[in-house]
Amino acid sequence: MNELEICPDFDVDELTLKINSIMSRWSIHLLDINGPDWAIYDYEMNLKYHIHFNVDFYDLETRIKLEDLKLNIIHHIESLKDETSYRDNLINIVFLD
Repeated sequence: MNELEICPDFDVDELTLKINSIMSRWSIHLLDINGPDWAIYDYEMNLKYHIHFNVDFYDLETRIKLEDLKLNIIHHIESLKDETSYRDNLINIVFLD
């Protein structure tokens, strides 16, 4: 498993390209977005990548960047026209406590 720690000043376009590249691999099946932790699984549901966003969810600019990133990635996944999928739970009250 590979791990990525993302700092608050991340570049949306750069990170979009990196995650899109991972999601385009034939062995990748699911992106599970769960607040600050994004997990990428293969078809056997083995965790291949763990992406942790070390960011402040109360910061509006950061949340906008995360939403932009999420939408970019979801758009890419949907354009793949294969069985690659995603679960989205980016903003949840649990992460704002």
